[in-house]
Amino acid sequence: MMMEIKTYVVQEGHSDKIVQGFSEPGAVEKAPGFVDLSVLVQKPRKGEEEVVVIIRWESKEAWKQWEMSDVHLAGHREAREEKTPEWYISGNTGHYELKAKKEPQPS
Repeated sequence: MMMEIKTYVVQEGHSDKIVQGFSEPGAVEKAPGFVDLSVLVQKPRKGEEEVVVIIRWESKEAWKQWEMSDVHLAGHREAREEKTPEWYISGNTGHYELKAKKEPQPS
């Protein structure tokens, strides 16, 4: 399993815009190998909010297919044409392979 973790830092009061964008139906849910997508928001601090988006994929190959898909590339082309909002502070993306996992055990 592979995970793509995106982190966004925005001005306090604007995390809902990132949450909404990732909550609406999209093409990624139909991509082969897509497992799930979670959106987390950290408690505001110093006038900022942090939003973490975790996208899980069955494999690195499934993620690569999505990254190179026409629908994904078209979405990024559209986003490049939009002006960066004034409330957006920074963003980062990382890719991680699952190496260990614990699950509940029966008592």
